[in-house]
Amino acid sequence: MTVLVTGAAGFIGYHLSRRILKQGTPVVGFDNVNPYYDPFLKRARIAQLEAAASAAGTAFQLIEADLEDREAVEYAFQQHMPQKVVNLAAQAGVRYSIENPAAYIQSNLVGFGHILEGCRHHGVEHLVYASSSSVYGGNTRMPFSEHHSVDHPVSLYAASKKANELMAHTYSHLYGLPATGLRFFTVYGPWGRPDMALFLFTKAMLAGEPIQVFNNGEMVRDFTYVDDIVESLVRLLDKPARAETGFDPFHPDPSTSWAPHRVFNIGNSTPTPLMDYIEAVENALGVNAIKEFLPMQPGDVPATAADTSALEAWTGFKPNTPVKVGVSHFVSWYREFYGA
Repeated sequence: MTVLVTGAAGFIGYHLSRRILKQGTPVVGFDNVNPYYDPFLKRARIAQLEAAASAAGTAFQLIEADLEDREAVEYAFQQHMPQKVVNLAAQAGVRYSIENPAAYIQSNLVGFGHILEGCRHHGVEHLVYASSSSVYGGNTRMPFSEHHSVDHPVSLYAASKKANELMAHTYSHLYGLPATGLRFFTVYGPWGRPDMALFLFTKAMLAGEPIQVFNNGEMVRDFTYVDDIVESLVRLLDKPARAETGFDPFHPDPSTSWAPHRVFNIGNSTPTPLMDYIEAVENALGVNAIKEFLPMQPGDVPATAADTSALEAWTGFKPNTPVKVGVSHFVSWYREFYGA
């Protein structure tokens, strides 16, 4: 079996690819290694994947191209014939979507359409793709559940992820493609993205610089450790979505379908106040943060919380890494990688 992982040089894609390679399964990575954040970090991840493949006696190959490049995507499917596909490539970042919406349309919509076409025409057994907790948008009912409506996004990033769910459902319905969408909740951990809070906090605090604390610190997030994300992904990859025989079209449940399509929350189910998260970073670093309190940013939401009961029922796994443990692992990696 071969698994195609798009975004393999990215944060989650790297961790998932490494886990699959260590199991002895070949991985074809697809990534454009763009400069949205430091390509040096992405190249270092790729080097780690090549080493993991060598150690496991299996194969890792990277196709360096854009999802918007239809010919490159078609080549990946035609040349390697993956049985399973994990689409993690996307233009990330809620705030950046306000500045550069065109990037999200090309990567998250056009690019995802190419992935769907590749799966359709090459007999892929299961497509697993990244959605986001951002799809819950203006919802204030907590915890967020897959049974809730997600019709009120507050950023183009969120809208593009909701569109991905609709596109995948349509392909599941029309072409029988088993597809599973994953609504990630604030992922963090070693090898994380430099544009995310934990990385920014750690870098600034070690330099003695202030950290930006939005909404005056009145934020709550369901911080989810990357190893829990990967464990969920691996289990879901081996258990394709299937049609819900009891689906009631007169009272449609957003979490299921008559088509082989499902969506799952992947979160820690332990919402953490932002100030507690910062305290965990301070403790791990042994440094007190200089805090610059700022108002809420456009496109952001004050709180997220995940109901993961559906994930647990489907896979038998519940993400549970405590924030202080996950933050400590990140800080150890950061110090080693950057010599800080």
